[in-house]
Amino acid sequence: MKRLIVVVILVLVFAVVSIFWWQNGVLPVNSQDTTPKIFVVKNGQGVREIANNLKDEKLIRDPVVFFLITKKDGLDKKIQAGDFRLNPSMSAYEVAESLTHGTLDIWITIPEGYRAEEIADILEEKIPNYDESWRLTLDQNEGYLFPDTYLIPRDADIDMIISIFKSNFQTKYDSVKSLKTNNLSDTQTLVLASLIEREARLEEDRPLVASVIYNRLGIGMKLDIDATLQYALGFQEDEKRWWKKSLTNEDKRLNSPYNTYTNPGLPPAPISNPGLSSIKAALNPAETDYLYYITDSSGKNRYAKTLQEHNGNIEEFGL
Repeated sequence: MKRLIVVVILVLVFAVVSIFWWQNGVLPVNSQDTTPKIFVVKNGQGVREIANNLKDEKLIRDPVVFFLITKKDGLDKKIQAGDFRLNPSMSAYEVAESLTHGTLDIWITIPEGYRAEEIADILEEKIPNYDESWRLTLDQNEGYLFPDTYLIPRDADIDMIISIFKSNFQTKYDSVKSLKTNNLSDTQTLVLASLIEREARLEEDRPLVASVIYNRLGIGMKLDIDATLQYALGFQEDEKRWWKKSLTNEDKRLNSPYNTYTNPGLPPAPISNPGLSSIKAALNPAETDYLYYITDSSGKNRYAKTLQEHNGNIEEFGL
């Protein structure tokens, strides 16, 4: 009987302590302090990491209580990446709810090799005050819209967004321009990098693709690059994509300054927004005698010095 009484007492004590712990954990850190703090949730962060960061920022009392609240109410799957205006007078429930909506900034990822119109599509989906006029401004800055993950203010206008992209581009370009061994201008180097980005799927292929283009430029040979034609052809309604999958002989006769099948030299401007790896390859191409390449079914490029070798690669790899 005594053992039962002891067990009951222990259970009651545990229940009281648990209730006190829970209630204390839910309370605001300081109900009198309404000073706003900007709290950032990064892409890919889990609830445990977010809870610990909130504790470190003195925005919640107990990370375990916060974690359990998000699980109990199903908020863990609704928390957004972005930044939020919180304050110490908010309860753990209020903080958890706030993280599911109303971000001040929005995380936006620009993939390598996207053209300006594809970036416009992303901004149209993500930025609430997107305007269709932004497309023209983005087009005018093709090549300088550096691929990266950005935290963009949700009320940003296109001028601010372009400034963010181009500032990042300049920082990245300046960090590698000392590698330069080509005899091209910075603008021409960027055009070359944009071609490499579209033509080389694997990082190890980029300096080699750069060498082929550079070698062809050196002897006045047309580049014959499909990506430049795909850029000129624009959006394909039947394929619902910007880059046409299969080019025809008729496509190769397209009257466009971007058609490198009919015009020698580099196209007049970038055809995509290259990442750092392609920019480095453009600045410092590999030294080869290659004049040709094809891409096999695995995405790897196969190179040749002569047309005969090139045709052999086409036959061997079934392209």
